Amino acid sequence: MSNKGSGTLMGHPKGLFLLFGTELWERFSYYAMRAILVLYLTDKTVSGGLGWSTEDALSLYGIYTGLVYIAPLIGGWVADNFLGQRRSIIIGGVLMAFGQFTLALPHSIVGQSATMAFYLGLAWLIIGNGFFKPNISTMVGDLYQEGDHRRDGAFTIFYMGINLGALLAGIIAGAATAAYGWKAGFLAAGIGMVFSLVIQLLFAEKLLGDIGKVPAAKRAAAMSTTGRKAPLTRKEIDRLKVIMIMGLFVVVFWAGFEQAGGLMNIYTQQYADRMIGSFEVPTAWFQSLNPFFIITMAPILASLWVKMGPKEPSSPIKFAIALFLLAIGFVCMVGAVLQQGGDLSAKTSMLWIVAAYFFHTMGELCLSPIGLSMITKLAPLRLASLMMGVWFGFNAVANYVAGMIGAHVGESGPLAIFGGIAITAAASGLILVVFSNQLILWMHGAEGKTAKEAEAPSNAKPAQA
Repeated sequence: MSNKGSGTLMGHPKGLFLLFGTELWERFSYYAMRAILVLYLTDKTVSGGLGWSTEDALSLYGIYTGLVYIAPLIGGWVADNFLGQRRSIIIGGVLMAFGQFTLALPHSIVGQSATMAFYLGLAWLIIGNGFFKPNISTMVGDLYQEGDHRRDGAFTIFYMGINLGALLAGIIAGAATAAYGWKAGFLAAGIGMVFSLVIQLLFAEKLLGDIGKVPAAKRAAAMSTTGRKAPLTRKEIDRLKVIMIMGLFVVVFWAGFEQAGGLMNIYTQQYADRMIGSFEVPTAWFQSLNPFFIITMAPILASLWVKMGPKEPSSPIKFAIALFLLAIGFVCMVGAVLQQGGDLSAKTSMLWIVAAYFFHTMGELCLSPIGLSMITKLAPLRLASLMMGVWFGFNAVANYVAGMIGAHVGESGPLAIFGGIAITAAASGLILVVFSNQLILWMHGAEGKTAKEAEAPSNAKPAQA
């Protein structure tokens, strides 16, 4: 894979910042639409909405987000075997732009077919996301050689782009819908997707070179001595085991983290003292803490990983740190509940909530971009985008588990739920630390030779090529 001549910026290939911009505007498009989807569905028809019940709207939202996480499995496989990553993200971007502009069609144009046009728009978005999402992330990894310690920092920078897009989306889509109605929000989302496509089409050839052009399976076959698809080696199987095991811990993390939009949001609304002088802080503003902390802290963490060089923690240890930080965040939520002293009419300090979001976000930065980076290190070349799709599939499972946890708050109460998540996260982190040496051995040097690998028992079976 050649991208010679692209040069570097801030110690990273310039192609990273092209992919950063491409993903930023795609995520802007996604989150702008997501921010208004349920509101549009439940708004009265006379105001330009579809007039659905809240229950029906939330049900469709759950189905939509589930399909958004599952579609990358198919899109990743197609890219690996037929289209290549570059062509896939262009196709995905075009389909998503079609989807957003279909949603933006005024009811005066679609008339009685408004609901059908709505479903068609969602279908384009789901299919387009399947082509786009796993492949843009895989291309970030392709910018770096195996063992390059800059890779985790690169994904942290890339992840900052995702959250900058999300932050802009809420502001711009909110302003557009307030001024011109729901359709203006969908139109803004479509324009954002067009920006993403234009950036990619204008600069990809110069900054990415050949990266993403050839399907991974074809590249793997060319590298094979026989020219045919060989069975997975023991080394590849071991690395796949690491991905699947780490995926289980990802489910634990996101199942707790996703309470931010559910239990923590409700608790903040009902029990937090949100007054600053005579001004009451809107509950919705707390949802902006996460992208704010990511944008401010991601560059610092990315720089830290690079400066640590060979001393940088392994992916399993970073995941364990993430789980410990999640636990600390929920300990803060326990502190908020305890401050109430069992009196549900009492208010608790909102500083507890702010602290919880801070620790959860720091945990996210130690897990989510690191997980994306890990997939590009461990997945066999011919399965690279498919395994990225599998990784997003773990998020779908986590969201389902998060909903199950939230459904029991009425039975158990916030103290038991927050405390239970804290204990589960901390215990999971300890388990991961205990088994980290074995996971590192199964990585077969994907993150560079570590001290722990060097200290492995001499009777350990050697890796097979």
